[in-house]
Amino acid sequence: MTSILDMFSYTFMVRAFFVGILISLCASLIGVSLVLRRNSMIGDGLSHVGFGAFAIATILGFAPLEFAIPIVIIVSFFILKLNDSSKIHGDSAIALISASSLAIGTFAISVTKGVNTDINNYLFGSILGLNEKDIIISVVLSILVILIYVISYNKIFAITFDEKFAKSVGIKTDLYNIIFACLCSVVVVLGMRLMGSLLISSLIIFPTLSSMQYFKKFKSVVISSTIISIIAFIIGLIISYIYATPTGATIVIINLIVFIIFKLISMFKVNV
Repeated sequence: MTSILDMFSYTFMVRAFFVGILISLCASLIGVSLVLRRNSMIGDGLSHVGFGAFAIATILGFAPLEFAIPIVIIVSFFILKLNDSSKIHGDSAIALISASSLAIGTFAISVTKGVNTDINNYLFGSILGLNEKDIIISVVLSILVILIYVISYNKIFAITFDEKFAKSVGIKTDLYNIIFACLCSVVVVLGMRLMGSLLISSLIIFPTLSSMQYFKKFKSVVISSTIISIIAFIIGLIISYIYATPTGATIVIINLIVFIIFKLISMFKVNV
């Protein structure tokens, strides 16, 4: 308990705690629809795009978050267009964008400055990388993501399960797909500062997969995944501080343990 109280005596830990809770909440909300639509790898693909954007921003001296967010949003639209293509779609489109972005970021850094601490932080995450400006941007955008998700909940629910039916009843599916792509892009970029581009997709996927082992209703999965995501983050952050382990990796391991527990519980479950 003393160690936990000491943890909050450091400003950067308090920042990581509050921002991490908001990002975990946003990631779990987005993750439910991504997993149910079988688009969970989009988060991984966009995170690699974010890495490339962060790398270029570092080289050019731009603010990483402000530079990366619009870039990732534009690429998310491009992925949607590729998905509609008869020649390139689905996992192939994501793999194409993902590998290209990661290669561009790595190449650019190695040619100009060499791989430095900042770039490693983007790959694997670092709570030390959160400055005051990042905090303000992360909090504002996270709250905005939550508000938009809540307002658009019914529309997102409809396009998640049956996009053709949603379109037939007058829902502007193209518009809400664009909105959802924007939300996903923002969450991925914000989460990269804490989890890193190689681990942020797990924050999106794991809570939903754990919830789906027990819960079957959409709303139940949404609520339970947000609770799981926040608790896993808090436990991971505390363990990371006490034992000096990598924050992102620790949070992922906690999520993995939670998934295993829910998987075991599901063997004796009663549908909710």
